[in-house]
Amino acid sequence: MADDNDSERPLHSDPDEEAIDEPTTSSAQEADEGAWMMKEGITVGLVAIGAMVVLAIGLLQGTGLVDFFAPIADTGLGQWAAFGVLIFIALAVFAWSRVGV
Repeated sequence: MADDNDSERPLHSDPDEEAIDEPTTSSAQEADEGAWMMKEGITVGLVAIGAMVVLAIGLLQGTGLVDFFAPIADTGLGQWAAFGVLIFIALAVFAWSRVGV
């Protein structure tokens, strides 16, 4: 006969293999873990939003609907170079956000 605790477990889910076996024992440790999770969540959200903005600018630039970088670059090659710099800056910000994680 199945154990009563088995009926409470969600179906089709495996326990997290990398879960920490020790429970949180202090409020300071819990606060640190909560702050870390908040930083991770905010980082993921900002990276996703930034990636979508860069993708939208790239697609609009590629189709010729907008000349977003026209004030800084007159030629098509110059505009794509400015777009490449924008991507490089986005990658640098992402790498900076991962420092210490």
